[in-house]
Amino acid sequence: MELPLSYSRRSGIQQSISGLAIALAPNLRRDRVSYRGQLIDPLVFREAISALHDVVINDLRYKPKDKSAYQAYRASESSRLSAIRTETARATTAELKSQLLEPMPPNLEGDFRKARDHYWKARQQYSNHLLQHDRELWRLMMPCDPVITVAEDCLFFECFSADESSYGCLTVDRDAFQNESDVALGTTNVDYSWGLYEHFQKLRSYRNTNFEIDPTGFDVSTEGADSHREEKIDLPNSWLRGFMQLQSAMVLPNRRVQLTREAVYSILAFLNRNRAARAPRALRFELDPGKPIALVMEPWEKRIELPNSIYRGVRTESIRVWGRDRLHVLARMLPLMESVDVHLMGTGLPSFWVVRMPKMRLVLALSGWTTNNWTGASALQQLAPPGSIDETTLTAIAGAFRASPKMTFEQLRNAVAIDPPVLAAGLHRLALLGQLIHDMPAQSYRWRQVMPAPLTLDQIGQEDTETREAVRLLAQSTIKIVRDEVSDSNSRLVEATIRDRWNAEKKTELLLDSNGIIQRGKCNCSHHFKNALRMGPCRHLQAVRNQLVNSGHAVSMDQWFRSFWN
Repeated sequence: MELPLSYSRRSGIQQSISGLAIALAPNLRRDRVSYRGQLIDPLVFREAISALHDVVINDLRYKPKDKSAYQAYRASESSRLSAIRTETARATTAELKSQLLEPMPPNLEGDFRKARDHYWKARQQYSNHLLQHDRELWRLMMPCDPVITVAEDCLFFECFSADESSYGCLTVDRDAFQNESDVALGTTNVDYSWGLYEHFQKLRSYRNTNFEIDPTGFDVSTEGADSHREEKIDLPNSWLRGFMQLQSAMVLPNRRVQLTREAVYSILAFLNRNRAARAPRALRFELDPGKPIALVMEPWEKRIELPNSIYRGVRTESIRVWGRDRLHVLARMLPLMESVDVHLMGTGLPSFWVVRMPKMRLVLALSGWTTNNWTGASALQQLAPPGSIDETTLTAIAGAFRASPKMTFEQLRNAVAIDPPVLAAGLHRLALLGQLIHDMPAQSYRWRQVMPAPLTLDQIGQEDTETREAVRLLAQSTIKIVRDEVSDSNSRLVEATIRDRWNAEKKTELLLDSNGIIQRGKCNCSHHFKNALRMGPCRHLQAVRNQLVNSGHAVSMDQWFRSFWN
């Protein structure tokens, strides 16, 4: 998807006698959004916005070591031998060719493979070089500038990491500003350069800091003028789909765990002093109703007891989450945070860390694995409501936000005549389409269009391969249920056989909880042998579960809402 961006100037910080002025240049291609105000506590904003910047540039994917200097040394040492071999080979080849009756045909296929490998290797080396020596140019290769929204009660900034595995949302109350003027509500992209990040580090408490989203830039209507900076960013399908799946994941129900600042410090301090040499590298939450929460650092089994954090859930659980190395972005916020709420969706699923600060909140969302971004797994789809939502329902829900762009679930129930289960499913779909966001700290929903025009499912992208193949297998009707038992805890053990397109029989075994979610699974296919459930259920496990849903034995929309949402 191609996203056009137009800025009247570069964002920056202007210094005057009265203090500093933060001037963010908005995207002129979107509706007019502006804001002016003076920060009351610039130090808190400096640390919070800097942590958000760390989320944007966060990329923990494996990077090979730079061996360019060593390779240059080896090349210089072997240059003499290489010249001798080259000259000998050239003379020998010329002698052999002179003895042939017909000329040797060119090796087009081999040359093409070599040229292609050389191109992609050079392209990766160029990207790594920019990351180390020209971060401003490297930042221009990032998928998209941050998104900022001016609401009635707050301003919030959103960003997505380079490796598509982390999301950050900084919410700043309007009470954190004074002398407000020229306020125009809405959502836009802002130019966030590397130089602006460096300027943020200059904010001090003894200087007046004025915050401004340039309101005058929208008065210029001439497209392509010299004062405008035009960009066209080709958003990758994986980035767009990942960002939208994140919005829908925030709407889904979860378990809330309250942590103290000391608990976050203990996690970061232990990770700084220790490095895991083997798997698993998970952070395990031991949850027992009415008892203190315990955190376990794997694989050391280091246990961190939290006597002041009592779990208020209804059942005993042990939830493992990954991506703990990305929690280092919270380090510089430790002196400022008042408390931290962790929203857990389940083992291996995304986790949401809500950091509360004076008049500010930061939501840090982490996917299950660094290489398993929001787009790579189908596990989130198992949590989605088991039904479809029509356009009439979505239009009615969207119309309720015209009266107030921020509403709680109870307020939405009173505003629209829609059953609560259907309303919850409709909010999930609108979040997937980028129309609204779940404000987790405030436990409310905000109407916020992440793109200038409403998105469609085709623009977001198709489902992953395993999910598509599961639909095809279900249509072939080759699934045979061998065992189907329900335990006293309403867990369901199912054994089935299924034949694939090559008529090979796959034996599956899955355990479903009372909500129809796959807790454990076994399959003799290659996908499950390699990934287990880390990359989501394989096509065979999904096909068996889908058949149970379609046959009416799994949970309905009402059951999903009663037992899962609440």
